[in-house]
Amino acid sequence: MELDAGGRTVRLSSPDKVYFPERGFTKLDVARYYLAVGDGIVRALRERPTTMERFPEGVTGESFFQKRAPKNLPEWTPTARIAFPSGRYADEMCPTEVAAVVWAANLGCLTFHPWPVRRGDTDHPDELRLDLDPQPGTGFADAVAAAHELRAVLDENGLRGWPKTSGGRGLHVFVPIEARWTFAQVRRCAIAAGRELERRMPERVTTAWWKEERGARIFVDYNQTARDRTIASAYSVRPKAHAPVSAPLRWEEIDDVAPRDFDIATMPARYAELGDVHADMTEHAFGLESLLDLAARDEREHGLGDLPYPPDHPKAPGEPTRVQPSRARHRS
Repeated sequence: MELDAGGRTVRLSSPDKVYFPERGFTKLDVARYYLAVGDGIVRALRERPTTMERFPEGVTGESFFQKRAPKNLPEWTPTARIAFPSGRYADEMCPTEVAAVVWAANLGCLTFHPWPVRRGDTDHPDELRLDLDPQPGTGFADAVAAAHELRAVLDENGLRGWPKTSGGRGLHVFVPIEARWTFAQVRRCAIAAGRELERRMPERVTTAWWKEERGARIFVDYNQTARDRTIASAYSVRPKAHAPVSAPLRWEEIDDVAPRDFDIATMPARYAELGDVHADMTEHAFGLESLLDLAARDEREHGLGDLPYPPDHPKAPGEPTRVQPSRARHRS
């Protein structure tokens, strides 16, 4: 069948293929969902190199991440070349219109993972993304409590964040920034913000990279700001049985919602009523000077330097050992 997507005709093959058996949602339901939130998903993806998380047979089948743009990518969808930590390159799709989103959905793409950069400058992020990840023994309410305090940390450093559900149990807070700093500098700011939050909520928040050290706390996943680490976009469908979506929120409502409130059946009505509650993000671009000063002060006064990178990243200057603490004790 064919769908009209913002004035373009996009072909949808096997529209009745069931993608979410528990709910009975089909490929067509997913495509119609993305049309319903079209301006919002495009705002979140516009001109960003984007990795597709594909489920060709639905959420109960095999899946894979596709970083390189498919060979049959429509000529009206631009691409950008991005560099991985290994030094290798790839050309990724950069959606600029809802037709590109629907076209990807036809390939079984449920979740869109945009880089925090625009295709005009792929080395300087324009978003600081803070991931509040509940660890075992904690849940969404704990992430909400951490998010409120994080909001205060950001405000005190001249920044404003926009919260959204992860589509799971956690919360993401995105801060639009000037595209003047490197990935390493933006990551340094995420660490600084996380450490300040940890100081204020030591029993409830942690920046510990090793799971054995986190306990029942909210983990501020600072490595989501490392190069080639991405976070599901706002409005992305998440690959869980009940078809949840990553829902943009207003600060005043985060205490009164639950992640399961937002799925491909409920979000269109919310969107029709409220529109894209994060639409004004594009009007802002904050500086990171204050968080960089905080990071320098942490290092100077408390000896708090870098934290471990993900295992697939090359060793960074000044990075501490990547040996799991329990193993390090055993070796000594």
